[in-house]
Amino acid sequence: MRWGLTVPLTGVPIRDHKPLITELASLGYTDLWSAEVAGADAFTPLVLASEWEQQLRLGTAVVPVHTRGPAALAMSAAALADLAPGRFVLGIGASSETIVTGWNGIAYDPPFARTRDVLRFLRQAFAGEKVDGEFDSFTIKRFRLEKAPDVPPAIMLAALRPQMLRLAAREADGAITNWLSAGDIRQVRAELGDDKELAARIFVCVTEDAEMARNIGRFLIATYLTVPGYAAFHDWLGRGEAMKPMRDAWAAGDRNAAMAAVPIDVIDDLVVHGSAADCRAQINEYVANGLDTPILATLPTGADLMETARSLAPVQAG
Repeated sequence: MRWGLTVPLTGVPIRDHKPLITELASLGYTDLWSAEVAGADAFTPLVLASEWEQQLRLGTAVVPVHTRGPAALAMSAAALADLAPGRFVLGIGASSETIVTGWNGIAYDPPFARTRDVLRFLRQAFAGEKVDGEFDSFTIKRFRLEKAPDVPPAIMLAALRPQMLRLAAREADGAITNWLSAGDIRQVRAELGDDKELAARIFVCVTEDAEMARNIGRFLIATYLTVPGYAAFHDWLGRGEAMKPMRDAWAAGDRNAAMAAVPIDVIDDLVVHGSAADCRAQINEYVANGLDTPILATLPTGADLMETARSLAPVQAG
């Protein structure tokens, strides 16, 4: 069984992660996964981890396919694959128009086509081929990696709905998903099939103060699940009606009303909370329903998140 942790931990400088990362394998963690939103980039934390620790699998969850040119993305990934041969997974995804256009000033090409084309480009580049020609969403002229990785990284796709999940099943090494319940795993797995790895970032709030956990969840759900891609994901999962009041309030500009409108049962479905033991048990429900790789994202409660990560490890002292 795989057991992953999201880094960097909120509020913890990247340079201060070394003591935790060096002991994760002994605690039962198998994976370390980065994220890329508005904090650290996806590659830097994993580059450091590759030097600090030699056992963990390292993955990006995920690198947006729009914000780097295909060649730049291939070079960054090849460098990390060279540092951690055989244990690097490149997770790529369409991200959102907010990040791509609003924050980076880049046109948000049709996300499915761009993701598919970048995936196909990377396969060729990692194989050491000269890539030269037209894809549907871009044209590449005579690019070849100076040194293709000795062990090409696995490539996984961020996938929330059937079309992208089926692309992952056909052409990638697996799918990475986000913001779903343990029960939702069955529906996602049915689209992906049984032969490809399924990873999911799971938001974990280690506290027995349920109201604190739910308030944190309200803010995050109202912020994230009003984004069109996530809204469509939860429509597909069957939560559209339950989340309509939140979406309407958000669209009207009333953020407080949107947060107040998030149903408690939706929060409890999408944010794992309770004691560390309770949280581990809930994460194992995801695994029982078909998840291969849980990627724990620890939410800040005022506690030391390094200790929180240790408390969530599958191997417990004593």
